[in-house]
Amino acid sequence: MRIISLNAWGGAMFDELAAWLDGCDADILCLQEVTHTPTARGWTRFDDAERSLPQRADLLGDVRSRLPRHHGLFTASDSGPVRDEHGSHRQDFGLATFVGETLPIVGMRSAFVHGGYVEHHDDWPADGRPRAALAVRVFDRAARRFVTVVNLHGLRDAQGKADTPARRTQAERLAGLITSVRENGDLTVVCGDFNVLPDSETFRILAKLDLTDLVRDADTRTSRYPKPVRHASYLLVSEPTAVRRFEIMTTPEVSDHCALMLDL
Repeated sequence: MRIISLNAWGGAMFDELAAWLDGCDADILCLQEVTHTPTARGWTRFDDAERSLPQRADLLGDVRSRLPRHHGLFTASDSGPVRDEHGSHRQDFGLATFVGETLPIVGMRSAFVHGGYVEHHDDWPADGRPRAALAVRVFDRAARRFVTVVNLHGLRDAQGKADTPARRTQAERLAGLITSVRENGDLTVVCGDFNVLPDSETFRILAKLDLTDLVRDADTRTSRYPKPVRHASYLLVSEPTAVRRFEIMTTPEVSDHCALMLDL
């Protein structure tokens, strides 16, 4: 089974992303920063107090069209305005997990790890936005076992990625979600853009669930990211001995984040 996690950057590099999707061969693809704008297609522009970025209006639909033999699951964390040549539209923003149709989905749940759903009517805030996690439990016929995969996009804080009380609460909520979905004997994978540093208390909390971080202090950013702190994405597993291959994919560049690839 191949699991890939990627912060898709709202599809800002969609031409490169689309070509990569055609050959990524993921059984389960966990994406963060996924957009869905029911009233628009193609390109839109996202603006907050710190950034102005091109985004796909409906990255969810774009990826679904590229992966027609996957079930596409989406949970929105918040919504707000984006603009194109026709005016302003309301965009849903969140997480998506795409599960290959050969894997029976036997459980799923999403939960907020920070805050709760918000509609930003005028402007997107630069930080402190709600964050969610999306869990799926599947049966891997080849291995004859159940696998729980949890997709996370962690809290962004303009002050940096150091631990805060909000991030401690986030880790505790995440641990609660994992515990509520997986069952005894499940191989468990937790992945995504955690937005924390490698020494975060988050990993000590998750270690209590027998989850081992495979990324540690590695660089998970591409050349599109100019800032010096280059820790963001992580992947943890409950059984390191089940890992056949783990790779931080530095090429091709399809986002300002590297994709994380796990073969079990």
